[in-house]
Amino acid sequence: MSASSDYQPFRAILWMTFSGLLFVGVTALVKYLGTGVPAAEAAFLRYALGLVLLVPMIPEFRRSWQRGAITKPLMWVFVGRGAAHSIGVTLWFFAMARIPIADVTAMSYLTPVCVMFGAAVFLREKLALDRMVAVMVALVGVVIILRPGFREVGAGHLTMLANAFFFSCSYLLAKRASDQVSASVVVVMLSLVTTLGLAPLAWSVWVPPSLFDVLILFVVAGLATLGHYAMTRALAVALVNVTQPVNFLQLIWSVLLGALVFAEGVDIWVIVGGTIILTSISILSWRETAGQRRRLTPVPPSTTSEGPK
Repeated sequence: MSASSDYQPFRAILWMTFSGLLFVGVTALVKYLGTGVPAAEAAFLRYALGLVLLVPMIPEFRRSWQRGAITKPLMWVFVGRGAAHSIGVTLWFFAMARIPIADVTAMSYLTPVCVMFGAAVFLREKLALDRMVAVMVALVGVVIILRPGFREVGAGHLTMLANAFFFSCSYLLAKRASDQVSASVVVVMLSLVTTLGLAPLAWSVWVPPSLFDVLILFVVAGLATLGHYAMTRALAVALVNVTQPVNFLQLIWSVLLGALVFAEGVDIWVIVGGTIILTSISILSWRETAGQRRRLTPVPPSTTSEGPK
């Protein structure tokens, strides 16, 4: 934020709340789609159909290309991110069709924790004590959600654990790319490379989708794009420690959506585990904002129901 007058926490909360509602809409539509369309195919169609929404960003992308800002090493960063994101989003679609919405939402909060750990391992950043504590607390939350030995841990839960790893790789590579080019270029390249990366996966399991399926996935693409725009507006007018706690509303809405629309039972331990994970991230965000640790990779906002884009 360029000036103190730009700091508008109430507006940020409204934008973040709106973003959360949009992502819950994404979750509802993908859940409704179910297993009729294979996960890789659904993910491919979501990104392919969403390419039309990138048209306003093309001029900025062209200018960056003409200036030579998109170098060969940077292209490899984009390729790596696209590969990680392709796998991550496929895993998310797979899990969404097989486990309760609340479980997916709660476990998606694990991605920022993986980002913290990944920054220490791959970017050689010092894993400060408070970050280590946050990681340990978040892992306790994951154990509470899964409760191995006390409940069946299905394929959907295991894929969400893998999803957190691949989405964290995507975030770390996005950070490296955003240091060299604009956000518009990063978004365009992610969408293009992810679409290409998902194409062979989708082809291997292709089932002819109905027109209705295609329309649902186009709406999913629109809601997801608008949701990320709203999140960006929120982060532009307030610090992360203001917007972070609002992510808890997504878990509440997911529980209500699953119970009232999809007849999913309410698992109190999923809520408890998700709350623990999000609380650890929120407290750490507040501490790092207060300490102005600009040298470290910032703790990303808790990922949305569809992960970072």
